[in-house]
Amino acid sequence: MRNKNKSSFGILLLLGLIIVGVVYVYNSAMFEREKPVITLDTNGYWNLKKPLKLSIKDNGGIKSYRVVLKTSNENMDLQADKLMIPQNSVNLNISLPRSSYGMKDKVIYIVVEATDTSKWNFMKGNTSVKKFKLIIDKKRPKVSIVTNSYKIQRGGTALVIFKAEDENLKDLYILSNHQKHFKAQPFYKEGYYIALLAWPVQDNSFKATVVAKDLAGNVVRSYVPLYLKNRQYRTSNIVLSDRFLKGKITDLAEEFPETQGVDGILKQFKIINEDVRAKNEKLIHEYTSKVPQEMISDFRLKKMYPLKNAQVVAHFGDHRKYYYNGKFISEAYHLGLDLASHAMAKIKTQNGGDVVFADYNGLYGNMPIIYHGLGLYTIYGHCSSLDVSAGEHVDDGANVANTGKSGYAMGDHLHFGVLVQGIEVRPQEWMDRTWMRTNISDIIKSAKKSIDRE
Repeated sequence: MRNKNKSSFGILLLLGLIIVGVVYVYNSAMFEREKPVITLDTNGYWNLKKPLKLSIKDNGGIKSYRVVLKTSNENMDLQADKLMIPQNSVNLNISLPRSSYGMKDKVIYIVVEATDTSKWNFMKGNTSVKKFKLIIDKKRPKVSIVTNSYKIQRGGTALVIFKAEDENLKDLYILSNHQKHFKAQPFYKEGYYIALLAWPVQDNSFKATVVAKDLAGNVVRSYVPLYLKNRQYRTSNIVLSDRFLKGKITDLAEEFPETQGVDGILKQFKIINEDVRAKNEKLIHEYTSKVPQEMISDFRLKKMYPLKNAQVVAHFGDHRKYYYNGKFISEAYHLGLDLASHAMAKIKTQNGGDVVFADYNGLYGNMPIIYHGLGLYTIYGHCSSLDVSAGEHVDDGANVANTGKSGYAMGDHLHFGVLVQGIEVRPQEWMDRTWMRTNISDIIKSAKKSIDRE
C-alpha cells in the first residue's frame, strides 16, 4: 500500500514537473512565437532605378534573412545574411544588378524570408515568408506643350494647354520657381490639360514647368516657354497720423482677439496690418486654391467691371510702407483694385459662378468669393451688405453685394480682387477685352485646332 502511494506521488510529481516545464516554455521569452514582421515600402510599382526600402523587425532578434528576385525565367538571390549578432531591426535597400535592367518582364516578385532567434519550433525559430508583387514600369511619362500665352507680366496671368500620357500616371501639375503647384484640369479630349498660371506680384522672377510623375517614380519635366515682362509697381511711403491710429485702429483693435491686451497703438497697428491680415488672406487663399477635375472644353468670360461709373482709388500691387515719426513700422501689399462711386452702390458680377464664401473676413469686412471656373476666383471686400450666400450659384449681372466700409476701410468703396489658384493677380487684365481674347480665348481656339489635327 505504501509502495502504491509512493508510485502515485511520483507520477503526480512528474506530471507537475512536466506541466511546470510546459508553462515555462510557453511563457519564456526564449520560446516566443511571434514571427518577424516584413514590410516593403512600395505601392506595387517599380522603375528599377530607385532602391526599394525593406524592413524586417522582431522583438526577440533576427537570426537570418534572404531576399530573392523571382522573374518568369529565374530566381536570383539579391541579399542574404546569417547574423552573428542578432538584431531587432534590419533595414535594407534592395537594388537589382545592372545586368537585370534590360529585363522584359512586366511583373516580378520579391520574396523575403526571415527567421528569428526563438527556441520555438524545435529550436528552429519562427520564420516569416512574404511575397511582394511589383509591376515594372521603366518609361517616363510623355508631356508636350500644345500652346500657351505668349507672355506673362509680374502680377499677371497666363494660360497653358498641354498633353500628358502615361498608363500609370500619378501626379500632374505645373511647378513655379517658387514651388507653387498649379493644378491642371482635363481639357477637350482625353490626355489634354489646361491651367491658368499666376506670377505673384511680390516675386521678381517667374518660371513654370509641367511635371508628370507615374506610380513607378518616373518623372518628366517640360518647360512652359513664356516671355516675362517684369512690370513695375508703385511703392507708397505712408505716414501714420494720430487721428488714424486713435480712430480706425483703436476701433479695429477692440474687434480682433490678436490685439486684446496689447498696449500701444503702434503695436496694435503692426499686429492688425501683419498678423490679422495674414490670417484673413490665408482664408482667402484656402477658398480660392481649389480646382475641380471635370473635363472642360472652353472658358468664356465677359470683361469684369463690378461697379458702374466707378473711379479707381487704389491700385493693385501697391507696396505700402508705413512710418510714424520717421520710423518704419510695418508694410503690406495691396492685392486688389479699389473702386468707388457712391455710398452703398450695387456690386454686380458680369460673369456668373458659384459663391464659395460670403461672410465677414476681418480686414476685408463683409466679403463674398465667387468661383468662375479654371481656378479663377473674384472677391469683393468692405461690403455694407451681402446679397448672396455660400453654396449659391449666381448668374451674369447678378447683384452680389453693396459697397461699404466694413473691415479696414476708411471710406465707402469696393476692394475688387481676382485670384488664380490662391494667388492674387491684376484685375485690370480681366477688365480688358483685348487681353482676354489674346491670352485666353485665342489660345483655347488655337489649341483645339491643333488637337483636332492630331
